[in-house]
Amino acid sequence: MPAPPSSGGVREPAVPLSRWIRHWFPALMPSRHSDKPRIAILNQFYVPDVASTGHLLHELATDLVRRGFFVQVDTCRPCYGPRETWQPVELREWRDGVYVRRLITTRFSKDILPGRLLNFLTFMVPATIRMMLLSRSDTVHLYTTNPPFLGIIGAFVSFFRRHRYVKLLHDAYPEMAVWVGTIQKGGLIERIWHAGNKLIYRRAEHTIVLCESAKKLVCENYGLDPNRVHVIYNWADANELRPKPKSESTFAKEHGLIDPFTVLYSGNLGLYYDFETLLGAAELLQNENFRLVLIGAGGRKSWIEEQIKKRGLKNTLLLPYQPFEKLPDSLTASDASFVTIAKGIEGISFPSKLYSSLAVGRPIIAISEERSELKDMVDTHDVGRWFKVGDSKGLAEGLRQMMADRAKTEQQGRNARALFEREFTLEAAGEKYAKVLQAAFPPGSPVPKPSGYVAT
Repeated sequence: MPAPPSSGGVREPAVPLSRWIRHWFPALMPSRHSDKPRIAILNQFYVPDVASTGHLLHELATDLVRRGFFVQVDTCRPCYGPRETWQPVELREWRDGVYVRRLITTRFSKDILPGRLLNFLTFMVPATIRMMLLSRSDTVHLYTTNPPFLGIIGAFVSFFRRHRYVKLLHDAYPEMAVWVGTIQKGGLIERIWHAGNKLIYRRAEHTIVLCESAKKLVCENYGLDPNRVHVIYNWADANELRPKPKSESTFAKEHGLIDPFTVLYSGNLGLYYDFETLLGAAELLQNENFRLVLIGAGGRKSWIEEQIKKRGLKNTLLLPYQPFEKLPDSLTASDASFVTIAKGIEGISFPSKLYSSLAVGRPIIAISEERSELKDMVDTHDVGRWFKVGDSKGLAEGLRQMMADRAKTEQQGRNARALFEREFTLEAAGEKYAKVLQAAFPPGSPVPKPSGYVAT
């Protein structure tokens, strides 16, 4: 296979039209490992992009390789985070045993709707043509919801050729778009979107969702057989993310977090997370030995910056995304981790940052509606404390109790790691994914033979 030309990072040169065409429509999937069942994962974001879904899918892809599958990923260049997070990548490469093909797309800010839609379009159109002309009948395709309507490619192609696929639901659309206010509830766009979803789900071999409430949502909305909808929770890297004392965290030392009781949020500062409750509690704890640290970027970052200034929150730090390799250190720079779902989001999305917080052995400060899978998980396993969206006073009092009873707080952290090791490791999730994907192949297909891999 010829080496693909280098794809740039922040200062890359303009790409000639001939190279756009050549890399939108490359050759077929490599023929090596033909005795292995083939999986093709389609997602707009992939490592080294900062999007959490890209990192999760890379971990899943490498795990499937170890389990004996041939795995290909169709994605694009880094574009999820701010421009300074974009890293140079090859358009075609082998990464940890996974064959990665990247499309050349626009990379406008995802926080500006027209630019985001153009990013979607320049990914969807060539991806559709690729699948229509070049997808293989011996491959099971895994379509995510990045972009939200990505699965329509699988449904469309399946009308014209043998194209087996599994739908992986990360965030439920159009419900998310209605909640944000991008489209009108009950309007024409929502009705068309639901009709498209019905086609996607009914033509899929199986559907994977991230929580029980999401399973209930899709089964009720689209009349699906519950036996073909599988709940597989996300995970974190059990070896990379481990508990360690805050006093040993370089990040905590650099930012003066060793002494104060510190609550950390690290991830997408997006529209469907509740930060009002937490900032309100931080305001009530201004004169106490407390720090709030928010790390990341997203649609609410500017609002958070304004609130910190408006409220005079000298106990609150707002920092950019940390390099991925520093996450094991930065995530342990706290006494508790903040995980939230905004009001009205239950079943539409589930916070994957929960699993990294559990992995590093930190108690969870959960904020959600009262009827919430997140609340049930935190309360049932005693891995932290739950508070209702909007209850800043209750949250402030709960944080005072956690500061006063360090022994109980630390025990909840140990409970968190124990729960993680029982239920939310890559090994546990990978086994479930492998079973669902293998069930999507036609009878007589190759059976995966687990083995180690050598990155090419």
